[in-house]
Amino acid sequence: MNKNLFVVLMAGGVGVRFWPYSRNSRPKQFLDVLGTGRTLLQSTLDRFAPLCPIENIFVVTHEEHAELVRQQLPQLSDDQILAEPMRKNTAPCIAYASYKINQINPDAVIVVTPADHLILKEQEFQDVIKKAADQAKAQDKLITLGITPTRPETGYGYIQYHTDKTFAKKVKTFTEKPELSLAKKFLESGDFVWNSGIFIWGVQAIIKAFQSYVPEMAEVFDEIKTRLGTRDEKDSILAAYAQCKSISIDYAIMEKAQNVYVCLGSNFNWSDLGSWASIHEISEKDSNNNAITANAMTYDTRNCIIRGSNDKLIVAQGLNGYLVGEFGNVFIVCEKDKEEMFRRFVNDLKSRPNSADFI
Repeated sequence: MNKNLFVVLMAGGVGVRFWPYSRNSRPKQFLDVLGTGRTLLQSTLDRFAPLCPIENIFVVTHEEHAELVRQQLPQLSDDQILAEPMRKNTAPCIAYASYKINQINPDAVIVVTPADHLILKEQEFQDVIKKAADQAKAQDKLITLGITPTRPETGYGYIQYHTDKTFAKKVKTFTEKPELSLAKKFLESGDFVWNSGIFIWGVQAIIKAFQSYVPEMAEVFDEIKTRLGTRDEKDSILAAYAQCKSISIDYAIMEKAQNVYVCLGSNFNWSDLGSWASIHEISEKDSNNNAITANAMTYDTRNCIIRGSNDKLIVAQGLNGYLVGEFGNVFIVCEKDKEEMFRRFVNDLKSRPNSADFI
């Protein structure tokens, strides 16, 4: 177990693309999406627990969900739950955690990971993380974990790398979600991987990157760093976040820095579980490719997700590629692959009376 290894679980999202299962009051990271008896957040902590002391694991979440984190991860102290006063994307979130960890251990190597991903073959995943952490301990690299693509996916970002024989390969380019034709070319080229959104770096390396590429944000956190871990932390973070712009770590640093490397993850299955289509992909399915977790009867229905409670019967006929679901006070029937529509559903719902009851 590496005492210098720290892990930051990012659990601040609202999971709009997973509505109406994921709600503001309980986003998808707090749900047992896979039916394992553990929520995605709990499963993520379980995945990293063998790699470092439990006191080295931190969760960053919105303050409205801090109590949910306490309930689901009672093994963490309050000081390990970093409550954001407002959502400002991943750069401020990572700055907060990095500056706090630097006060604890300036030699730390940090793994930053979303709290809502699926990873199978966890031993293989842990082996890659250990090797990447070893690469990062010199405090001179910003490392991201790349996933060997299995299809021309348009919903993921891509990383192009230099094809040398080193474990950590120098990054050439980042490309956000490409059109299908471009994704096919990426797959054919052999030097592109999916961007997992999992990062490994020394705490000094990432703080130096903030100072170089987002100096205004670094200045804000430099001013409050000595108050982190004290009774003044909450007020200081509120003031800091009010001054931070909303920006992702990719745009703020990773696409600008010259010391960015990628380690390839090809021995384990990974999904960001970002949409209903991704849930369908990893779910157990019947002979008609339907993923059914409900009391259901189907006729001439294929490639669907059907979810509901056992005390209600769902009958589906003539459907192809649909989500049919009963989620509390919302019943939904829509094409499961049209993930952009879920944002529209939620945005349109906000203009209706009593919308908070359904979001």
